[in-house]
Amino acid sequence: MLTQLSIRIEGVKVESAPFKESQMRKVNLGSQGLNVSKIGLGCMGMSDFYAGRSEEGAIATINKALDLGVTFLDTADMYGPFTNEVLVGKAIASRRDEVQLATKFGNVRDESGAFLGVRGDGEYVRRSAEASLRRLGVDHIDLYYQHRVDKNVPIEETVGAMSELVKEGKVRYIGLSEASASTIRRANAVHPITALQSEFSLWTRDVEVEILPTLRELGIGFVAYSPIGRGMLSGRFKSVDDLAADDTRRRHPRFQGDNFSKNLELVEKVSELAANKGVTPAQLAIAWLYSKGDDIVAIPGTTSSDRLVENTSSLDVELSADELAEIEAVFPMGVTAGDRYPDMSTIDK
Repeated sequence: MLTQLSIRIEGVKVESAPFKESQMRKVNLGSQGLNVSKIGLGCMGMSDFYAGRSEEGAIATINKALDLGVTFLDTADMYGPFTNEVLVGKAIASRRDEVQLATKFGNVRDESGAFLGVRGDGEYVRRSAEASLRRLGVDHIDLYYQHRVDKNVPIEETVGAMSELVKEGKVRYIGLSEASASTIRRANAVHPITALQSEFSLWTRDVEVEILPTLRELGIGFVAYSPIGRGMLSGRFKSVDDLAADDTRRRHPRFQGDNFSKNLELVEKVSELAANKGVTPAQLAIAWLYSKGDDIVAIPGTTSSDRLVENTSSLDVELSADELAEIEAVFPMGVTAGDRYPDMSTIDK
């Protein structure tokens, strides 16, 4: 199967090389034996937070991903809330054996979508896993993450409960999300942690300081969410008005006021570098991310089959030392204006 992509970026026509399923690399995520596609698919935006979604289009995109060899799918119970797991389960029902399925618990929401806090107590871990299994329509979860660390519950209790799920065959591997280096060490002492999922991209680089070295010491893989900076690094947004009225990014500090203007200037420079190389800005951003280590797997999210092919084709983009230096000169660590979230209090530091 061969897929060709042609995109126009600010008047420049970019032709990606044909990408076929047989080219998709599989890699070991961490050192516990989980083998996944080198690039995954984040499914959050198919059910929540962003505009322009439909169930039919989402299922078609997931199946397109599987056709391309993108078999590492990421969801969470809070997306929807609850409906994204149902959607993913429906999409993979006849193709379960092809998929490495990851989901998460810990961010508590009710049916209305209201956020009720973070929970990591053992009883909640078990109840959440059972509910996710039902919604997904599967008998096991390949990678089960704690979505956010519950600062009121010892991580040993949370991971201990997750470990019981592994013993029962309901979960194959366990992971954490947005956890600090000290929490990762404590968790790994209870049960081997396969992967940490945290935000990592050109405009969110803080994990390079302490997190990545800790993971590499312990043999834990890294899953990068929002590798295109919540879409900003794609070069698609020129104004906040390009975001739908109900798009949650409008409430994120990096998409507001002077922060947006400053960040847009950085993205425009990245777009110029991408155009000079004959790739899209998104492809350049993902290729840069992969230059940071073979133990990194990105999970860009999209509701578009064309964007899916574009992102997947980034695996064919090779960046020289000079090109990497140019990119990092534009986006040095800490240059992005504004916090990642309106409320950073749930992030374990």
